[in-house]
Amino acid sequence: MSRVLVTGGAGFIGSHVADALVARGHDVTVLDDLSGGCLENVPASATFVRGSIADHVLVDRLFADGRFDHIFHLAAYAAEGLSHFIKRFNYTNNVIGSVNLLNASINSRVKTFVFTSSIAVYGSAPPPMTEAQTPSPEDSYGIAKYAVELELRACHELFGLRYVIFRPHNVFGPRQHIGDRYRNVVGIFMNQLLQGRPMTIFGDGTQTRAFSYIDDVAPIIAEAIDTPAAWNDTFNVGADQPCSLLQLAEDVAAAMGTAPRVEHLDARHEVQHAHSSHEKARQVFGERPHVPLAVGLRRMADWVRDHGARTSASFQGIEITDKLPAAWQAG
Repeated sequence: MSRVLVTGGAGFIGSHVADALVARGHDVTVLDDLSGGCLENVPASATFVRGSIADHVLVDRLFADGRFDHIFHLAAYAAEGLSHFIKRFNYTNNVIGSVNLLNASINSRVKTFVFTSSIAVYGSAPPPMTEAQTPSPEDSYGIAKYAVELELRACHELFGLRYVIFRPHNVFGPRQHIGDRYRNVVGIFMNQLLQGRPMTIFGDGTQTRAFSYIDDVAPIIAEAIDTPAAWNDTFNVGADQPCSLLQLAEDVAAAMGTAPRVEHLDARHEVQHAHSSHEKARQVFGERPHVPLAVGLRRMADWVRDHGARTSASFQGIEITDKLPAAWQAG
């Protein structure tokens, strides 16, 4: 039985990865500051530590006894569009926090560092995006993720730290924080419908994404430490079939059992079309069935109705207000 740390393990993807690791027989510790996650998401058998990866003293203390064989790093503030306006916060949490974990991992002889990056590293590269393409991120979040990818490769070359990098995209499902107005469009749509409000789309809605159900993503991430062919490599992971935001709005409304009502907001700066190839992941982790979008939306809708609407608080600490979308203004 391996001893593993899951950062962000009280959050959406992190808690599902923690569940998968417990199911595979690992001894799991979760580190989370609960800024976006919930304690109820943490597996009952896991050890929970509340704290931030940006706190290097806490991180060093947690690693001091060399208790961890493997690290699954999923803690992040993953709001691509908002990251332009919270650069200091973004880089503190998504780069400096990651560096704290890397320092502690090297010093305590961790075997494998599994990092959840993002499709955002590709920027506006033509889809389907492949791991062979040179990343060229266009937002601060994607830049931060790519910086950590480069650090992982450097740490492997110099210190022998084994790594696996995953680039998931547009993941949705139960436990998603639907009250967050800045990220996770499926959750935003469902929260708006629960409140009797129209679904809001930036621009004309023709931008396309491939939406990935959580059960198609978390198990593969959890398997990485037991899959030697994956070590020291990078993988896209998620759904293959893209759809427009307009189509997604119709599908979400159908899953929620209501008529679609859409309000268009001013377009924001974002990549127009983004979806990736997963052929490399299939070659290493094998073929496996995928949850169709409609099925995944129904499962999430059931969970959302059981849990109810969530309050959407404004982000406290916007650093740049120039060109901040009106819908994201405080209030």
